[in-house]
Amino acid sequence: WSQVVSEAEKIVGYPTSFMSLRCLLSDELSNIAMQVRKLVGTKHPLLDTARGFVYDSRNNLQMRGLVVLLISKAAGPSMAELSFQHDMVSGIYSSQRSLAEITELIHTAFLVHRGIVNIGELKSCDGPLKDMQFGNKMAVLSGDFLLANACTSLAQLQNTKVVELISSAIGDLVQGIYYENSKSSEENCLTDDIGISRWKEQVFLSHSALLAKSCQAAMELAKHSAEIQDMAFQYGKHMSMSHKLHSDLQPFVRENSSDTIAFSLNSAPAILHQEFHGREAWLKQISEPPHRCACVFQQLREAIKAGKGVTSAIDLCRCHGNRALAALERFPPSEARDALANIVYAVTRFP
Repeated sequence: WSQVVSEAEKIVGYPTSFMSLRCLLSDELSNIAMQVRKLVGTKHPLLDTARGFVYDSRNNLQMRGLVVLLISKAAGPSMAELSFQHDMVSGIYSSQRSLAEITELIHTAFLVHRGIVNIGELKSCDGPLKDMQFGNKMAVLSGDFLLANACTSLAQLQNTKVVELISSAIGDLVQGIYYENSKSSEENCLTDDIGISRWKEQVFLSHSALLAKSCQAAMELAKHSAEIQDMAFQYGKHMSMSHKLHSDLQPFVRENSSDTIAFSLNSAPAILHQEFHGREAWLKQISEPPHRCACVFQQLREAIKAGKGVTSAIDLCRCHGNRALAALERFPPSEARDALANIVYAVTRFP
């Protein structure tokens, strides 16, 4: 994955870590960073989020912006915009680079907002109550600050359709996170009958909508046709669905994964296992007293691996990957298109 990302960054001529770097080095965010240092020694999730901005190279937090840049270069200028090619650097318009940064700012803002903890569920080992309350305030305010910056930059693009697309993506994110949080109080117990269709709807809202609509908006900025805009949307949607499925599958397919590694009971393999295994049998399996001990995840993981949940999730991941590759066929052959395809191959390959 890291190699694919590095090669893609060379193609767009833009290390995408700079997207966050420009914002991270601003005076306002530097002040926020100084305040977040007060949380050192606690278990507030905002600390892990902040560390991720600097150290996360395996998952690469800038993946969304990179895809927007790559698809912008893969599409190139439209016939309607040929007179503005002087505004292009490495085959990408400056407005498209701004859009990539806006996409990353929005994603980062929501990552920060996810770091808000439920004060009522805290334990003494998590840290002093006043520090955790302070961490929540910082998560709200710094997330809002990033989102406000993104909205200001979005307005500066002066394109009504792009504003409409990205605004609707923010609405999708809020709705998706609302669905997730409605079950957060029962993290280890399913109370609703969630099928794979419902899972896809929720994942689209919370993970895919921003990238899909950003890819479409990048095509709109270059005045491409509605057909090309839809192909860009389809690539962003299906690639990010594959990415999420790949992530959900890691606890089940990694050879070096710990026997007690935790996984979400709302992950794709678990939901597919439930559909094959039967709702009642699944609820009985996760609610029996022995399964509330530390060995719960190992036992459930082995049960899911022995069933059809894992293989079905891998098939679904590859299905979305193939649909993303099919959307790329409408773009002319280029290094950028190859890099977009390599990203799909990276998230659909399993040991």
